[in-house]
Amino acid sequence: MEEHRGDLVVIAAGYKTEMDRFVKANPGLESRFPKVLHFPDYSDDELVAIFEFMAGEDGFVLAPGTTDALRALVAGHPRGDTFGNARFVRNLLEAAISRQARRITSVEGELPPAEAGTLRPEDLPEAPPAERDGGYGPYL
Repeated sequence: MEEHRGDLVVIAAGYKTEMDRFVKANPGLESRFPKVLHFPDYSDDELVAIFEFMAGEDGFVLAPGTTDALRALVAGHPRGDTFGNARFVRNLLEAAISRQARRITSVEGELPPAEAGTLRPEDLPEAPPAERDGGYGPYL
C-alpha cells in the first residue's frame, strides 16, 4: 500500500464495532486508513423504494396493498448495530418470491399469466427473523 499510495485506493467496509477492532488489530493499519466514513441506515421509505426497484429489476410488479404491507413490515423491524439495510430488503424480496412461487403453484386450475410476475401482500413474510438468526436465505 505504501509503495503505491499515489495510485491505489483501498476500501475496507463493515460494521462499526468490527471495523474499529480490525484497524486496531495492527498498529500500522489505523494510520493507513486515515479517512472513516459512516453511512446511516436507510429510512423506511428508502428501504421500500429499494424493494420496489429490486422487484422491478427481477420482473415483478407489486399488487395493490403490497407496498403498505411492506412498509409496515419494514417499520416493525428492529435496527441494531448489525442491521443489513439493503441486504435486509433483498432477503425480504427473496422470501416474497419464494412464497409467491408456492402460492401460484398451489392454485388449482388456470392462473392468469400476469400472476407469475405479481407479488401480493400475502407473499410477504409475516415477520422477518432477527439478523442474528441469519436472516433469510435464497431457499425458503
